[in-house]
Amino acid sequence: MGDAMKVPVLSAGDGVRLRPWRLDDVRAVEEAAEDAYIPLITSVPATYSDAEGVAFVRRQWQRCADGLGYSFAIADAGDDRALGQIGLWPKEYGRASVGYWVAGPARGRGVACTALRAVSGWGLGELGIPRLELHVEPWNTASWKAAERAGFVREGLLRSWQEIGGERRDMYVYSKLPADLG
Repeated sequence: MGDAMKVPVLSAGDGVRLRPWRLDDVRAVEEAAEDAYIPLITSVPATYSDAEGVAFVRRQWQRCADGLGYSFAIADAGDDRALGQIGLWPKEYGRASVGYWVAGPARGRGVACTALRAVSGWGLGELGIPRLELHVEPWNTASWKAAERAGFVREGLLRSWQEIGGERRDMYVYSKLPADLG
């Protein structure tokens, strides 16, 4: 990976595109910071300021520059406004993890599902990653339904898998393989 990594622009369809983060995307970071849950599971600041918003965007750039993975702004294809974030994080042994959030005002429009289809098609196809994984808390129905609509398959429940907000939480584990495309 290394310095050859670059976050591309991906047309996702359904009025959504994925693109690199820009400094003018801080409004989406502010909206995400207003959600009680997103800052617990991401690097979105719990208390928003313009400086914290800019720092978030710069962290997204740095992750790719450091070879850690790809952080995309999920953007409205019409006005290019950032609606959320999706990331693809390559790991060892031919796997990559996927994570995403959608800011409150953009929820309920299928944005997460559309972004998941696009990033998983790109990761499994163009990048040739053999297996994508994502983890979702069982109570987060909207998130796991988006994963299932995007072709991810629930493989099981990981008990006490991750610490969130100071407590151990169960997680559903989902995967998507090249054979699942299509």
